[in-house]
Amino acid sequence: MEVTVNKQARLSEHFTLAEMCKTKVNLENVPNEAQVENLKRLCGWLEELRRRYNKRYNPLPTSPGGGDEEPIIINSGYRSEAVNKAVGGVKGSNHLTGCAADIRVAGIEQLVRYATILLDISDESCEDFDELLLERSPRGTYWLHFAVRPSENRRKVRLIQT
Repeated sequence: MEVTVNKQARLSEHFTLAEMCKTKVNLENVPNEAQVENLKRLCGWLEELRRRYNKRYNPLPTSPGGGDEEPIIINSGYRSEAVNKAVGGVKGSNHLTGCAADIRVAGIEQLVRYATILLDISDESCEDFDELLLERSPRGTYWLHFAVRPSENRRKVRLIQT
């Protein structure tokens, strides 16, 4: 029996369930209710990141018609065990519980800006996150791994070259 994700299901204003479950491997990748709740919590942080980033670095023009806000683009969110294994994810990854997202960035400058905003959100809200990993592949591609758990967050911040 094939299980599908309702692509229209919204986790927050700008993030859909399908977007947070997309994968390039042809394997089932459907979260359960607890994992969906974790994704919703994560999307709350991502919404605030989007709002602050656009306010600081991408202000809308004041002329009629204005411009468009820059979206936060997710490379990877929730992963089933099979998907996590297929993409080389680590055992026990926060992706498995719907608590993590890998966020696409245009380069190191945007990577640092996103990380700074997320640190500010944590400090100002007095809420901790679990992981904030600034990652770079051998090919020079950057992305931001961000995770927030329901409890026992470690506030782990690292620069990682894979």
